[in-house]
Amino acid sequence: MLSDKLQTAFNAQVGHEFANSLQYIAIANYFEGESLQGLAKLFTKQAAEEHEHAMKFTQFLLETGCKVVIPALPAPQNEFASAEAAAQLALDAEIRTTNQINDLLTLALAEKNYAAQNFLQWFVAEQVEEIASATTNLDIIKKAGPNVLMVEAYLVHANKD
Repeated sequence: MLSDKLQTAFNAQVGHEFANSLQYIAIANYFEGESLQGLAKLFTKQAAEEHEHAMKFTQFLLETGCKVVIPALPAPQNEFASAEAAAQLALDAEIRTTNQINDLLTLALAEKNYAAQNFLQWFVAEQVEEIASATTNLDIIKKAGPNVLMVEAYLVHANKD
């Protein structure tokens, strides 16, 4: 069982994860509109991962006898000045999510809720990967400068395994 404080915080995280999923869909739509299918595919995949993260939180809440309350979600940003701006927004979202996960773990530690601590450890490790990936994406886009099609070529080459 989770305390009311942890339950509220976990439900808020459900909303954050769903909001990130929507934001990544909006970024994917932007890239699709720019005829950058490789980047669109990358962010569509990321949207699915964020949705999966939200579902992990909902399942944990249900398994611990808590009520799931999905909060209202903010509208995603749909317009971007550039590919770099879209990738920067994604990195910023991952940094924010990392801070949110760390705050949840701090709360679980303070309450000595070992089940919540164990559950959150997966997300701690996942966020290391997410920030590394988002940083790499932004770096590649920055290096390509105005030649975003080079990023598309890179993605085709990088995904040939």
